Amino acid sequence: MRIHNRAVAAAATVAIALAFSGVAVGATPGTALASTCSQSYLPLPDPHCTPGSYNPDVTQSTINSTICVSGWTATVRPPTSYTNPLKAQGIIDYGYADTNMSDYEEDHLVPLELGGAPRDPGNLWPEPHYGTQTAYTKDGVETKLKNAVCSGKITLSAARNAIRTNWTTALQATGIG
Repeated sequence: MRIHNRAVAAAATVAIALAFSGVAVGATPGTALASTCSQSYLPLPDPHCTPGSYNPDVTQSTINSTICVSGWTATVRPPTSYTNPLKAQGIIDYGYADTNMSDYEEDHLVPLELGGAPRDPGNLWPEPHYGTQTAYTKDGVETKLKNAVCSGKITLSAARNAIRTNWTTALQATGIG
């Protein structure tokens, strides 16, 4: 339900932004729910709000034509015009006191590098750039896991399960770190 609320609220945010810009919009904006996601899991997202999801086009049998191709993630990465409204709503949903958008990355829990669903709100969350383990730290984990998958050291499934469960221990869980 919370994922649906984020998607509806994000759509409403886009509709409001378009309305203020003078673009005609047919949707009626909804009311965002404040602090519906817990920060207690940080540096991980609240699993009830951000369970993670996969791109069905990326499987073990397609990795050589998808994630293992240099530049492939750029072909599926959603534009900021899509992710910024989700980020704004996520900052509200997570109840972050700091509401500066630039202090967060709208991150894919299951990264695009491992075939995470690009546009599923259940795979996106506002990950802080501050703290001891940040969005920047997670980026390094994602790259190491992708390289291990593409070199055949681990399976796509093992990498996805590890990062979805707990990205801070994913390297150790897969034997990479």
